[in-house]
Amino acid sequence: MPAALRCTRSLWIVPALALCLGACSSFGTKAEAAENGVKPAAQRKAAPDFTLEDSHGQKVKLSSYRGKVVVLDFWATWCGPCKIEIPWFMEFEQELKPRGLVVLGVSMDDDGWSVVRPYVEQHKINYRILLGNDQVAGLYGGVDAMPTTFLIDRSGRIAAMHQGLVSKDEFKKQILQLLDARADLRAPFAGVPAFFTAGGAR
Repeated sequence: MPAALRCTRSLWIVPALALCLGACSSFGTKAEAAENGVKPAAQRKAAPDFTLEDSHGQKVKLSSYRGKVVVLDFWATWCGPCKIEIPWFMEFEQELKPRGLVVLGVSMDDDGWSVVRPYVEQHKINYRILLGNDQVAGLYGGVDAMPTTFLIDRSGRIAAMHQGLVSKDEFKKQILQLLDARADLRAPFAGVPAFFTAGGAR
């Protein structure tokens, strides 16, 4: 698949003009991610830790998934490409969870649970959906386009980043590569101040 198809707050565009290079972030560009795929372990940065609330009102801490491969997807109900990816992630969650995969969807909807919970129920999403905030998004480079998806290895490090829509096969290939790799449980998650939680800054 060519460069990423991204959607912004106002609209998402399907024609060829929408196929463009992803914006830069603190973890590199989409072009770099497409070229390099999964980063070598020595080049991976620790995933910033956070705590957010899920659709059942439970607190979810990213670092509690140490030892798992995590698909961390920033998305929104209004984002067209996000809607394409969701069934893929549901399939991955069902098929690869026994091997140690966890899918976490972080909704960036401004209207919060009033729109997110009905969407989750309507589409019967089988993985955990969290409600994001600007503080957590900022830890991951600002998330200025959606979907933005991070693949986190068993050691809690960011192994790949995709900004915009990429192919299902590319996702699965990289996920399987990470599932097959051993974890270095000594590698820490990036330390994050306590105020980066579901309630935002205190």
